[in-house]
This record gives sequence, C-alpha cells and structure tokens, in this order.
Amino acid sequence: MLLSEAAVPLLVAGFVSVCLTPFAMKWGIWLDVIDRPNERKVSRRAKIPLIGGVSIFIGCTLGLLSALAMGLESNDLTIKSLGFLAGGLLLVLVGLWDDRFYLSAWQKLPFQILAAAIAIGSGFAIDFITNPFSSTTLPVPVWLSWPLTLLWILLVTNAMNLIDGLDGLASGMGAIVAATLVIICWQADQLVGVVIGLSMLGALVGFLPYNFPPAKSFLGDSGAYFLGFALALISVQGYRKEAVLTFVVPALALAVPLIDVALSIFRRIRRGDRIFSPDDMHMHHRLLRREGTHRRAVLWLYFQTACFGLIAISFSRITGIGRYLLLVVVVGLTIRLLRNLGLFSTDWKTVGSDDSASP
Repeated sequence: MLLSEAAVPLLVAGFVSVCLTPFAMKWGIWLDVIDRPNERKVSRRAKIPLIGGVSIFIGCTLGLLSALAMGLESNDLTIKSLGFLAGGLLLVLVGLWDDRFYLSAWQKLPFQILAAAIAIGSGFAIDFITNPFSSTTLPVPVWLSWPLTLLWILLVTNAMNLIDGLDGLASGMGAIVAATLVIICWQADQLVGVVIGLSMLGALVGFLPYNFPPAKSFLGDSGAYFLGFALALISVQGYRKEAVLTFVVPALALAVPLIDVALSIFRRIRRGDRIFSPDDMHMHHRLLRREGTHRRAVLWLYFQTACFGLIAISFSRITGIGRYLLLVVVVGLTIRLLRNLGLFSTDWKTVGSDDSASP
C-alpha cells in the first residue's frame, strides 16, 4: 500500500466526519440524545448532544469504501470490512438507545457479544500464540481462539467506554492509539488493519475539534463502544504477524485504558463492590482533581498514551534479550508512576490538592 493510497481513506473519513458532525449535533438535540449531568459525571453542562458515534461511524464507513473503490479490495479486506461495519453498526445503535433511554451493563453485554461474534466470524481471530523463549508460533485451536478473541474485544470495547469521562479524552486517545496500530500493522504488512485504522483515525481527527474541551458534542456510548470495538479489531490484525511476545505490542498501545480497567476492577473488589458498579475514581477523575482543569488532565493522558504508543512501536522492532529488558523497565516505571499518582488508593481524597474540584 503506497502512501498516496493510504491518504485517501484518512482524508475521506476526516472530511466526512468534520462536515457531518454539526448536522449530527442538531439531529441529536432533536431526538433528545443529550447528556444529562449527575453527581458522578464531570460535565455540568446540560443538553450537549451524545451523537459522536454517528459521525465517526459514517466517516469511517466512507473512508473504508473509498479504499475499496481505489482497487485495494481483496477477499480478506472485503469480508473483514463487512464484519467490522456490521458489528460496529450494532454497537452504535445500542449505544444510541442507551444514551436516550438507558440500558444496564448486563443488558448491553449480549449485544457486545453478538458484535464480537460477527467480527470473529468474518475472520478477526487470535489464531496463534508466541513462545516467549523460542519466538516460535503455535496455532490456537478454534475452541480456544473464539473465547480469547471474544474476551479481548469485550475488554477493549468497554475500556474505551470507561475512559470516556472528560471532553476530548476518548476521541483523542483513540486517535493516538489508532495511529500507533496503523504503524504496527504497516510494519507487519497487514492491509486490513492499516485501512481500518486509517479510516478510524481520519474520522476521529474530524470529530475532535467538536469534542476537545470545552466540547460541543460528546462521543456518547455509541461512539465510545464503536471506537473500542474498532481498536480491538485493528490490534488483532497487528498482532497476527508481529510475533514478539504474544499481544504485548497491542497491549502497550492500549495501555492507558487497559490500566484504568484493571485499577477499576482492583478497586471495586478491594471495597467489596460489584464489578460494574459506577464510581468517580477512574484515572481521568483523579487527574482532573490533580491538574485542576479538563484541558490539562486530557493533555496529560494524551502524552501518556503517546509514550506507550512509541514504546509499542519500538518494542515490535527489538529482538533478543532487549525486548525482555524493555518490558521489565516499562512495567516497573508504570507501577511507580501509578503509585506516585495515588491510583492504587481507594480513597480519592488522598489524590490531588483541591478537593473542591471533585465532580
């Protein structure tokens, strides 16, 4: 795939998203798909449309179609693109319904499983693992491949939804992760991951001017779920040929939202709460209290995501003992950073100096 060809889905998706979002915002207000602030949410501004998922989905779809129209089509790209768009559309519709009428986590889970099953059926699958000692690859039987891939898709999909708590946070982080995964897929010669990743990147960049603080439009559950779903599938493609410690590379690219999920589960188990119980102790909540403004907290998390992205790209090119040393250093520094930020604490009052900023 040439650079000139790669620019087409990126530019088409971005142009469609940036032009469509103002109309989608009006549509969201008309349909009453708007944000309703409560004691747990950071935003206190009412009637912000939760319609970003529509703009991103349509932009991404047209970006993909433009790539196919250029003659990049292949059986693998066509079938997987259809599976990605079918599963993504299902999540967008479920997210819109949730944003308008509300669904519990357990009510949304079957639809997420169905979307993941559609993607897996179209060819997205974790079908081998890497032996960390010999660097040889071992095939994964179908009975194990399906549940592994399903769990990964569900994990990343919900991780992006959980991190979507500040203006511009999920969309900006998603753009950085998408760019990282595009490079990894490009290095691994994975056309499907490159095309979907470029389309998603363009759609997110087109939406971000309306979503960066102070936001005029939010992603909503429709956008957050679709974003997480897309990143999960792109990472599966990047993993398929990048046989450097199974899934370390995509996990590094997605480190910030995955760490937030892990800390949320740890925190709730430690307090004896339900896994799906909501709280205001996510990474972005704590950083907002620490940094004082939306923009500073969001930019800090952008920086962290970009750092992990650069580490992921570097990790995919390192061979021998160096990869293990880098992994140990990254894990150690990450734990130290999280501890310094107080993110292992279950008491938010121990974090930051301005308790009055609590959402």
